[in-house]
Amino acid sequence: MSRLTLSMLDLALVGRGETVKESLEGSVVLAQRAEALGYRRVWYAEHHNIESIASSATAVLIAHVAAHTEHIRLGSGGVMLPNHSPLVIAEQFGTLASLHPGRIDLGLGRAPGTDQTTLRALRRDPGAAGRFPQDVLELQGFLDDETRVPHVRAMPGQGTKVPLYILGSSLFGAQLAAALGLPYGFASHFAPQALHDAVRVYRERFEPSAQLAAPYVIAGVNVIAADSEAEAMAQLEIRRRGFARNIFSRGGHRLTDEEVDLVLKSPQAAQIDQMFTYTAAGTPDVAREYLRNFAKEADADELMIVHQGDSAATRLRSLELLGEASF
Repeated sequence: MSRLTLSMLDLALVGRGETVKESLEGSVVLAQRAEALGYRRVWYAEHHNIESIASSATAVLIAHVAAHTEHIRLGSGGVMLPNHSPLVIAEQFGTLASLHPGRIDLGLGRAPGTDQTTLRALRRDPGAAGRFPQDVLELQGFLDDETRVPHVRAMPGQGTKVPLYILGSSLFGAQLAAALGLPYGFASHFAPQALHDAVRVYRERFEPSAQLAAPYVIAGVNVIAADSEAEAMAQLEIRRRGFARNIFSRGGHRLTDEEVDLVLKSPQAAQIDQMFTYTAAGTPDVAREYLRNFAKEADADELMIVHQGDSAATRLRSLELLGEASF
C-alpha cells in the first residue's frame, strides 16, 4: 500500500482534572489539526453513562465541530440506531447535511453503547437490536428520494443521501454491510477478535449498490505516538487503567486506584490487553510502520485512528507527531 488513507475516531475523552467543556474544546482543536494534516474524516461515537466520554450527543458535537472546520468530513462512528427512531436520526443528520453539504457521514451500530441500567433510562426497547437491518433500510429511505414509510418524510433529510456506513465487530455487521452494498467499519481498536473473518466475509459477499460499487473496509486502530518510547508506554498504561476502571466499575461504584491495581494483576487483565491488540505505540517512525503493516494485515482501504491519551493535549501531540496522512 503506497499511501494510507487515515481518519480519526475521537471519543471526546475527559481526562483526570479536565472538564467536559475542556474536552469538547479539545475535540475542536483535534479536528482542525486533522483537517490541516489531510485526514479524510473525523467520527464521534455514541456512548452513555461513561463519565470519561463526552460524545453521547453525537449529532450535537458534529454540528459544533463542523462550524469550526472547513472541509473535513465529519460523522458518527457510530450512532447506535436501536436507541433511536430512524426518522429522528434522519432529521438530525439531514439537518447536518443541509448545513454542511458533502461533509457528513452516518455510521451505524446495533450495540447499545452502554449498560443494561442505562438502557432502561434511554427507554430503549430490548428487542430493538433485532430490527436493526429493517431500521437501516427505513433510515436509508428517509434520506433518499423515496421514503419506505407511506406519507412520512424526513424534513430536513429527504434527498440528502447522507452516506451510511455499517459498523461492527462481528460477522453479523459484515454480512449486513455486504448485502446492502454499504461500507463496513470494523471496531478492531477495542474488539479485534473477528477482524479477519469479518473482512473476508464482507469482501466475498459484497453486492454493489447505488451508494457503493465495490467493497470498502475501514479498520479501527489505536495510536499512541510520543516523543519517546517510554512516554508512549506510560500513556498506554494510563489507558489500560482507564479501560479497567470503566469496564469493571459496578453499581455506581467507581474503582479506586488500588482496586484497578488488583484487576490488572488478575486474569481479568487479559480482557483489557486483548482490547489493545491493535495498538501502534512508540515514536512516530515506529507508529507509522505499524500502521502500514496493520493496513495490509487487516485488508483495509482506510484506517480509523483512535489517538489514545490521558488529555486532549496528549492526543493532539500524538496526532501531530504521527504527521500528515500521506505516508
